[in-house]
Amino acid sequence: MKVACYFPNKPTIFVTPSGDRTISQYLVAAIEKRGHRWEEMSLFRSRWFWLNIKQSAMLIPCAFLALSRSLVFQPDLWLTYHSYYKSPDPFGWLICKYVLRKPYVLFQSMYSTKRRRDLRTRPGYYLNFMALRSADLVFSNNLMDLEDLKRIVPEERLIYTPPGIFPEEFIRDDSSRVAIRKRYGIGRRIPVLLTVCRFRMGVKWLSLKFLFKALSLLVGRSWVLIIVGSGPMKDQAKELAYRFLGEKAVFVGEVPRGELYRYYSAADVFVFPGIGESLGMVYLEAQACELPVVALDGPGVRQVVKHGHGGILVENHDRMAYADAVSSLLDDANLRSEMGAKGRKFIETERNARVVYDNVVREMERLVCASGRW
Repeated sequence: MKVACYFPNKPTIFVTPSGDRTISQYLVAAIEKRGHRWEEMSLFRSRWFWLNIKQSAMLIPCAFLALSRSLVFQPDLWLTYHSYYKSPDPFGWLICKYVLRKPYVLFQSMYSTKRRRDLRTRPGYYLNFMALRSADLVFSNNLMDLEDLKRIVPEERLIYTPPGIFPEEFIRDDSSRVAIRKRYGIGRRIPVLLTVCRFRMGVKWLSLKFLFKALSLLVGRSWVLIIVGSGPMKDQAKELAYRFLGEKAVFVGEVPRGELYRYYSAADVFVFPGIGESLGMVYLEAQACELPVVALDGPGVRQVVKHGHGGILVENHDRMAYADAVSSLLDDANLRSEMGAKGRKFIETERNARVVYDNVVREMERLVCASGRW
C-alpha cells in the first residue's frame, strides 16, 4: 500500500519538539512497520495562512505541487494528520476525492461550530468542515473531540484510538540517574522534581506560573526542580522560577527526545500542572520511566494519567493541594515506587503506540481493500 501523507499543522521539516511531531512520527513508523510506503505530499504549513498575505500567496502553487506529486506517486490512500480550524487541510480532500478518487483519511481532527461565528476563524472552519465531510475514515485520539466529531462524521466512519508512546524509548535507567545528578551537582539523597515543557505563551505559561507558585510553598524542604525545555518565554520562565524558587530551580535547556529518558530517570516525581492540556505526551513518557506524576485534574490529563494509579490528579487548581500532593510523594518512597510500577504497566498495556498505531494502519488497509483499489 502507498500512503500519501500531509501534515498541515507541522510538516516534517518543523523540527521544534512537540507532541504533534511525535504522533506524526509514530504514524509513519507504523506505516513502514506494516511494509507500506509513504511520502509527504506538501510542506505547506496551513496554520492561520489566510491571515498572512505571503502564506496565502503560496497556497495555489503548493496545491498544484501536491497534485503533481500525488499523480507521480499514485497513492492507494491519502492520510492527513491534525486538520482543524487553525490548520485545516486546504487541498488534500480536493485532490484525493476529485482527482485521485482514492480513500481520504483524517487522524486527530477536531470540529467546533462556534468557529464559524468568528471572522478570524471562519475560513479555517469551512476548510476543515469540507475535509471532514469528505473523509472516508476519521481517527480521534482525544475523547474531548469525539462527541463534537459525531455531529458531522457518521459513527461508522469515526474511530477512537487512545494516545500512546513507544514504551521501549522510555525506560528507567539507574546509570543515567547517577550521571545527571552528578552533572548538576545534586546529591544522591536530595529529592528531584522534574518538569518538561515548551516555554510559550498560553496554557504552557499558565502551567509554569502555577507550578512555580505552588512549589514555593515547599521551599523550606530539601529538593531540586530540574526544568527541561526552551522557547520564546525562556527568559521570563527563568526570572519567575528564580523569584519563587531561588537556587532550587535548575534549567537545563532543550533536550533531544531520545535523551529525555535520562532526565526522567534522574527524578523522583514529575510535576507539570497541565492547565488546558489536551493530552500531554510528557505524562506518558514520565510514567513509562516509572516516574509518578502530579498534575491538575482535567479531561485531557485524565486520558493519560489515572488518579491514584500512575500519579495524583489535583482538583480545583488549588496551589496548596498541589503542593501537598507533591509533598506526599516526596515523603513516601514506597508510594513513589508503587505508582511508578503501575504507571509503567499502564503504558505497556493501555498506551502502547506499537499496538495503537498498528491498529490504525490495519483499519486503513481494510478501507483500501474494501474500495477495491489495492
